[in-house]
Amino acid sequence: MINLKLAMAVVGGLAMLLLVGSRAQAELDNQPIAQASEKSQASNQKQPGKQTQASKPGQTRAGKQTPATRAALAQATKPEIAKKPHQLILQINSNDPAMMNLLLNNATNVAEYYHDLGEAVSIEVVTFGPGLHMLRDDTSPVKPRIEVLAMSHPEISFKACGNTRENMRKAENRDISLVPQATVVKSGVVRVMELQEQGWTYVKP
Repeated sequence: MINLKLAMAVVGGLAMLLLVGSRAQAELDNQPIAQASEKSQASNQKQPGKQTQASKPGQTRAGKQTPATRAALAQATKPEIAKKPHQLILQINSNDPAMMNLLLNNATNVAEYYHDLGEAVSIEVVTFGPGLHMLRDDTSPVKPRIEVLAMSHPEISFKACGNTRENMRKAENRDISLVPQATVVKSGVVRVMELQEQGWTYVKP
């Protein structure tokens, strides 16, 4: 009876030794795997974004943009450059019909040139001194042409010097009527000067 108990105790002890030994071996086997996993995580932390950089479109493996991509980005972010408006001053201070027709020729050519390009243009004809006769209803040698031009090219406007008109009224002792297309300004010379200060191009025939 005693021998049976002793044998059972020995068998139980051996079983415990085997169980403890197998657990210890399993822990030893798992250590290299855990260490390798820790090293891999540490390596990924030292090089963040390594995989995402290679996956970005238009970039090389080193994360640098290709010349084509840089050009496309530059074009996409390039600000639109506003075109400077075309603005022209034509002035006349002579009562010469040839000079008046030359001025109207220049105005027409400029207007048609930019019309063909599809670009806007403003042309202002300023008259003062003897040139006011160009816009006088009773003495203008180009009155019919102004009427046609105003209808076909509304971008062309006509300005009459108020000072000159007043001087003519006093000299002739009567009202000075202007063609319907004319607009009176205080001073023709001042008008030219102010438009130039605003960036208009000035041309004298």
